[in-house]
Amino acid sequence: MSESDTSRHFLRQWIEKDVADGRTGGKVVTRFPPEPNGYIHIGHAKAVCVDFGMAALFGGECHLRLDDTNPAKESDEYAENIKKDINWLGFQWSGEGDSGEPGFYNASNMFDRMYEIAENLVKAGQAYCCNLTQDEWKVYRGVPEKPGTPSPSRDTTPERNLRIFREMRDGKYADGEWCLRAKIDMASPNIHFRDPVIYRIRHVAHYHLGDKWCIYPMYDFAHPIEDALEGVTHSMCTLEFEVHRPLYDWVVDRLDEMGMLPVRNGVRIRTQQREFARLNITYTVMSKRLLLQMVKDGHVAGWDDPRMPTVCGMRRRGYTPAAIREFCDRVGVSKVESESDPALLEWCVREDLNRTATRRMAVLDPVKVVIDNFEGTREVELQNNPLDETAGTRRVGFSREIWIDRADFREVPEKKFFRMAPGQEVRLRGACIFRCESFVRDADGVVAEIHGTWDESSWGGNAADGRKVKGTIHWVDCATGAKAEVRLYDRLFTEKDPMKDGADNFLKYLNPDSLKVVEAYVEPALARAKPGEHFQFERTGYFVVDEPNNLPDGEPAAADSSRLVFNRTVTLKDSYKPL
Repeated sequence: MSESDTSRHFLRQWIEKDVADGRTGGKVVTRFPPEPNGYIHIGHAKAVCVDFGMAALFGGECHLRLDDTNPAKESDEYAENIKKDINWLGFQWSGEGDSGEPGFYNASNMFDRMYEIAENLVKAGQAYCCNLTQDEWKVYRGVPEKPGTPSPSRDTTPERNLRIFREMRDGKYADGEWCLRAKIDMASPNIHFRDPVIYRIRHVAHYHLGDKWCIYPMYDFAHPIEDALEGVTHSMCTLEFEVHRPLYDWVVDRLDEMGMLPVRNGVRIRTQQREFARLNITYTVMSKRLLLQMVKDGHVAGWDDPRMPTVCGMRRRGYTPAAIREFCDRVGVSKVESESDPALLEWCVREDLNRTATRRMAVLDPVKVVIDNFEGTREVELQNNPLDETAGTRRVGFSREIWIDRADFREVPEKKFFRMAPGQEVRLRGACIFRCESFVRDADGVVAEIHGTWDESSWGGNAADGRKVKGTIHWVDCATGAKAEVRLYDRLFTEKDPMKDGADNFLKYLNPDSLKVVEAYVEPALARAKPGEHFQFERTGYFVVDEPNNLPDGEPAAADSSRLVFNRTVTLKDSYKPL
């Protein structure tokens, strides 16, 4: 994480104090623990920056752990893409690891130890098997203002509970028939502390372990065990887990009693949890369940659709890792929930691409211009990036017929319109001064062709007599330009808060104009562009070459898989200015 005002946040101060007090055993260890039940999104990107960034700042290590405790929704596809996205953001996990890969862990590799810990709790009278249904438990659990009612099984013997727990493990019971509860405090005002479920029956094959288990630990039980056994010193998560912290500490206390906490350089490592506000962005949804719904229902072309807030979608959109990290840094870390404007993220993207993107000319809404007195062909020399002297120049062909954007022409120009219009001069970028003299309509009355002449003494773009021409427009040579498909992306939702009417109604705010596809002409150098390359289309915006075989409807290109496809990343300008 960069040294900035926002990096001096409370989490950093917390870690600094623990280091100074000698509580880390000489090494700060953090972790990023996503569940492999979907692709990570911009909200996860903030957590990635915090977890990996804090470890790097203190010269420690950050583990990547897949919390695969819910087999019904998890897969290798999600797991592999989580790893790919974190690497793309610029981070690498480190540490011992438990899967043959340094720094990489799976919660499922600890299932045997978690089961052993659960049995120890049962034997110690700190956990019991309960057969109340979920609806019955809601009644027994009660409300925060009044103590709950103990389960009829709460004070049964450890021997009875151990027998039932082993029968649960051996597959004797159906899903939901029994569960294992931690025996804590039925009078706690914190509902999550009232004898929470720590194991449940799920007759579902695990994507790594197959049918080895039919009982699975709950996240609130597994998470502190994983942190503790890995030697994590600082467990940072989002604010919704704050009310779960007492249970986290309760589990760690039990591990301490069992003598299972690791020792590093003579210091017993007791993992601790702290919470920070999650990243919320307007005009989108951040729930993986709702994102999956849009994918399954075909509202988007997949998890990597460039309109999605997923990291892989942003990559296809052309957002850069540096811009996303800068955005997360600017949002900062606090304990106060807030919403960020997507315009800030777009500003960060523009700032990065303005420095790094190669300049090219492209015409997205073409109309032909014929220069009646021009003969032969010439070349103009243009800079590849005026902000980078090392980027060099390129030569672009110019001939009698060119394409310009329709918006650069007016039949009857309004005041202060300095581009192309009958009787008006305009500079053709890097080439010459052109005077429009007439135009031709097609059968539908639409302007199809514009005619005029060039000032033969103006090659290079300036008049020999020194007269001023206020307007300059870009163009593409008809003879040498290449055809390309350009996808113009906009916000996925029309409402600032798509969830304002509840999760069941968010789809009604989908933006019908979030994607427009146009056939464009681009200068010939772009015909050699490679997937992932970024460009500034002059006077238009920033674009990226799309990954191969991706079409708006999700179907692969068959006959013409080599065609040029560009995705618009962001427009060239915006009125937004960051504080």
